[in-house]
Amino acid sequence: MSEDKFQWLDIAIRLQSIAQAGLEYGHNDFDRDRYEQIKMISAEIMGNYGNYSSKKINGLFTHQSGYPTPKVDVRAVIFNSDKILLVKEKMDGKWSMPGGWADQHLNISENLIKESKEEAGVDVRPEKVLALLDRKKHNYPPIPFGCYKIFVKCELLGGEFEGNTETSDSGFFSLDNLPPLSTERVTEEQIHLCFKNRDIPKLIPFD
Repeated sequence: MSEDKFQWLDIAIRLQSIAQAGLEYGHNDFDRDRYEQIKMISAEIMGNYGNYSSKKINGLFTHQSGYPTPKVDVRAVIFNSDKILLVKEKMDGKWSMPGGWADQHLNISENLIKESKEEAGVDVRPEKVLALLDRKKHNYPPIPFGCYKIFVKCELLGGEFEGNTETSDSGFFSLDNLPPLSTERVTEEQIHLCFKNRDIPKLIPFD
């Protein structure tokens, strides 16, 4: 994607943030109508320049409410010697680390335990953060809101893959034999970063 298209997407996201905040705090019907129009314009920009379907825009973009803040994507980094556990996503048939959007009623550890069990069938004990990244600087395609990606090293306790609604397979892969990745969720660069940081001592409390 060209630099010009990234600029248009950034404008769309900024417009959506302004509209979303205005709709949350505005009380004048006239102003709220204008904010709704700004929201629709930003959605049109996203559709035209981001190659998003109207269904996806409505689900991820125009339905956001409240003061705009980044979402949190947690990923369980599970090693077995010099291999990493990946799961095959049913949505695109490609591979990623177990994880996804964090549920707000669960802490980070609880989210990782839940996602690892649901997607890979394994039990884990979260140990330490390996990386905290701004998604827009690393993953493609861009999404119409901010997102922080948290990669956490997890000790493998046991378990095995079971069929579920999100993933169709799981397996351990070495760095030199990675399968096709679901780069919207995880990239080869991020996997390399996790391997690089796996043995760095834990410096801050983690819960």
